[in-house]
Amino acid sequence: MSYKPRFDVLISEVGPRDGLQSVASTMATGHKLAWIDALAASGLQEIEVGSFVSPRLLPQMADADRVVAHAIQHPGLTVMALVPNLKGAEAAMRAGTHKITLPVSASPAHSMANVRKTPQQMVDEVRAIARLRDEIAPRVHIEAGISTAFGCTLQGLVPEDEVIALAVACVAAGADESGLSDTTGMANPAQVKRLFTRLRAELGERAGAAHMHNTRGLGLANCLAAYEAGVRTFDASQAGLGGCPYAPGASGNVVTEDLVFMFEAMGIRTGVDLERLIAARQALAAGLPGEELYGMLPPAGLPKGFEPRKYAA
Repeated sequence: MSYKPRFDVLISEVGPRDGLQSVASTMATGHKLAWIDALAASGLQEIEVGSFVSPRLLPQMADADRVVAHAIQHPGLTVMALVPNLKGAEAAMRAGTHKITLPVSASPAHSMANVRKTPQQMVDEVRAIARLRDEIAPRVHIEAGISTAFGCTLQGLVPEDEVIALAVACVAAGADESGLSDTTGMANPAQVKRLFTRLRAELGERAGAAHMHNTRGLGLANCLAAYEAGVRTFDASQAGLGGCPYAPGASGNVVTEDLVFMFEAMGIRTGVDLERLIAARQALAAGLPGEELYGMLPPAGLPKGFEPRKYAA
C-alpha cells in the first residue's frame, strides 16, 4: 500500500482520534462509523480513526478495534491509529490498522506528562515497535510524530537542534517517517519553514507530515509555510476539533474544510470533494450534539464561480 499522495497533497483527517479525545462527550460507535463513512465518501485518502490506549484513560477510544475493523473496508483508504507504546501498537496491528503514529515529544516535560517516558525512552519504544512490526505485520507503516516541535506550554522554548535530532533518531530506530507537530499552537510561519527545511535536509523522503494547531490563528499560514518547505502531507480535523490534555490552552487543529479550500483555491489538488466534505459535518454534529463546530468555509460557503473539482482515484 502506498502512503504517498495520489494528488498534489495528502490531507490526513485526524478528527475521529485527535478531535474526539479532546471533547468531554463520548461519541457512540455507530455515530463514529457513520462519520468516518461520510469523510471517506468525500475523497479523503487517510483517516486517523482512533487511539489504542487504556479505556480507563481515554474512554472515548474504547472502541478503537471495532472502528478500525469497519474503516478498513473502505477501498483505497489508509486507516491510521495513534499508539503510545508497544502494547497499543500490537493491538493496532492485530486490529488491521494500515499505519500507526507515535507521539514522541521533544519536550521532556510534556513527554513525561503525556506518555510517562522521556524522549529517549520513546525512541527505544519506536525501536521495539519496529521490531514487532517486522515480525507480525510487515506492511504496517510507522510514523513518529515529533510533538511540541515548535514550543511547549510546560517547558517553554524547545531547542530546534533537539527537535531535528529526535526525528532523525526515530527514523534510525525504525520509523518509516517522522513529521513535526505544533501540539501547543505556538508555531509561526518562519519557524515552520525553517524547521521543515532542516527536517527534509536530514531525512529526505522520510520527512513526514505537518500537524498544525490553530490556537493563535496561524494554522493555515503555518501549513502554507510547510508546503513551501516541501511538505506534502498535512493533518487536519473536521470542524477544528482537537487539542492535547497535557498542553493546557492548546485548542483546535487546523480545520480540514478550510485547509482543503485553501489548497484547491490555489490550484493544488487534494482529491477531496468540498461539498461532500462539508456535508460530513452533519454526521459529526449528529454524534456530538451541542458541540461547537469551527471553520470559516462552511458558514460562508464556496465563492461564486468556484467549481469544486471532481476526481477519479
